[in-house]
Amino acid sequence: MAVAPSSASDMTAIALLLDLPPGILCGIDLLSFTTSAQLRGVKDIPPGWHFIFTSETTSLSIRDGFWFHIPQQYPSSSPPLVVRKWDTATGSLRSCEDFESYRTQVPALWEKHLTPYRQSASRDAMSESGDWPALTEHITPRLLSHLTQSSDWNITSASCATEDRDEIPGLSAEEIGEEERELGVLGIDLKRTWREGAVGRERTEGAVDRSWALNDVVERWQPKGSEENGEWGNMVLGQMEACFLMVLTVANYSCLEEWKRCVGLVLTCKRAVRERESWFAMFLVLLRRQMERCEDVEGGLFDMNDEGGGLLKGHLKGFKRTLGQIFGEGEGEDAKEEMEALDLFLKGEYRWELGDEFVRRGMLELDDGEIVEMETEEMEGEDERGEYAPVVVDLDNP
Repeated sequence: MAVAPSSASDMTAIALLLDLPPGILCGIDLLSFTTSAQLRGVKDIPPGWHFIFTSETTSLSIRDGFWFHIPQQYPSSSPPLVVRKWDTATGSLRSCEDFESYRTQVPALWEKHLTPYRQSASRDAMSESGDWPALTEHITPRLLSHLTQSSDWNITSASCATEDRDEIPGLSAEEIGEEERELGVLGIDLKRTWREGAVGRERTEGAVDRSWALNDVVERWQPKGSEENGEWGNMVLGQMEACFLMVLTVANYSCLEEWKRCVGLVLTCKRAVRERESWFAMFLVLLRRQMERCEDVEGGLFDMNDEGGGLLKGHLKGFKRTLGQIFGEGEGEDAKEEMEALDLFLKGEYRWELGDEFVRRGMLELDDGEIVEMETEEMEGEDERGEYAPVVVDLDNP
């Protein structure tokens, strides 16, 4: 049985969620539950980044949430306190002014009204919450301020980037019900991955190898000499993490599109893989962790067993081939090892074959004994066959 703390020094980090109506959906990180009349918040929150979200119904509907951070160390006499109050007008949690005044209420609420972050009786809950730190390693305050376009790091299911908004000519945002705050994205344009003014060979190379575009994104968002998190490209990894988790928790479509742009950019690089091999290994570790959780998305992140995952599957096939082409024996071991781990997971979970070691054309004996020649069309793009075969055009005689 939980025991009320005898003093402030016995308390841990707390999120007070005041005036929550009973029977709505509430969640913190990868854990969600239906609220009760007694619930006033969450206690024993570990250090690191966290995300609390709510929805007025437990089914698919607009969800609203906010990010917050618990420092690794804090004074035992004054543990971190996050306070949000339910706003009936908006159906969401809102910040409270003078939240320190609520600290005196904590001892009375501790035993019966604050649920622990980790439910010791639930092994599944322990497993899920244990994944969270690994999925938020590269998130920073700067990234969240840009992504959410706000200082309170609030985001909803309907928040949308300009790039992903369907414009209807003649109608304003208010008329079509799009009054949500815009999301901030990294400005990745996969249709133009070469520098402005590039022509000829440079432009062709930029389209085939998107290393220039990746370096451009990194330099724009994490300039040289930046001390933030200390590593090259962390803004891209952090954007992947935050967007993936927003799909997981609040089902934000625009964040899914930004996640696809980040993954598509990184997996189509070649020159940068040799130059930044350790960074690409970190990217593959993150991608595998996310693939292990993608079934947690309501409706699925992709239809992984069908054409829905075809784009990702194609990118991964191409990237695995790139690793084999640019690294010789004994080179690029970190990236190769992480690619193999991702390959094994996808093969076991979804029966994906990312290698080229399979028969493209052969003879097949049917049930009636007839032998016919068969040819798969799945790899036509990679093998430049069929409709993807190169064509010589005589420009003098069209």
